[in-house]
Amino acid sequence: MAELHVELVAADRKVWSGAATLVVARTASGDTGIMAGHTPVLSVLESGPVTIRTAEGGTVVAAVHGGFISFNNNKLSLLAEIAELADEIDVDRAERALELAKSDSDAHAERRAEVRLVAVGRRQAA
Repeated sequence: MAELHVELVAADRKVWSGAATLVVARTASGDTGIMAGHTPVLSVLESGPVTIRTAEGGTVVAAVHGGFISFNNNKLSLLAEIAELADEIDVDRAERALELAKSDSDAHAERRAEVRLVAVGRRQAA
């Protein structure tokens, strides 16, 4: 299967880089799947999980909050304000953050906590 090169970068670090066969991310126009040979894309990256199917057959999931996505010449760049790999997320902390955000009626904090829990498989994507 054809591959594309992926760079997932947060404001403070490179989160993941490598070859992939498919990347699904939430953009301003909805969930978008990118494979090798896709037409060029430049869009706003919305808060949501990013799923990367690696060239080796594995899956990498990250919680991403804001930024931009760019694809051209089989190179995909995900430039996020905040990004965490699923295995880096403290589930108990994310659940506490969700409850606190709900009690404070903080929609943005609630969305961030929900995305983190979706990335670790504790909630369904909305």
